[in-house]
Amino acid sequence: MPIQKILVVDDSPTERYFLTDILVKNGFSVSTAENGEEALTKIKADKPQLILMDVVMPGQNGFQVTRAISRDPETQDVPIIICTSKGQETDRIWGLRQGARDYIVKPVDPQELLSKIASLG
Repeated sequence: MPIQKILVVDDSPTERYFLTDILVKNGFSVSTAENGEEALTKIKADKPQLILMDVVMPGQNGFQVTRAISRDPETQDVPIIICTSKGQETDRIWGLRQGARDYIVKPVDPQELLSKIASLG
């Protein structure tokens, strides 16, 4: 089933707006969270089909939240794409080890993002 509902998790209002804009223009339904704690609450309530996760956030970082989601039987089947400014290969490997399905370095290229979403759907 193609992905429709996406949760964008980022502490930057600019990034949330940018990602939401790309996704809505391409027919996705989007909800947002400003931090990991809010993301964990919304995942249980909204059951998104995909999560776009920032790494550097106040409170729990994106790696910790990704690990929590991928280890929880209720949420472990929700794919996560990490979207972060952390462009080191070690960060990418670590993110994937935490349970993320993919990893995009900011600034996000809209076509790259959409093709990665399509490959999951």
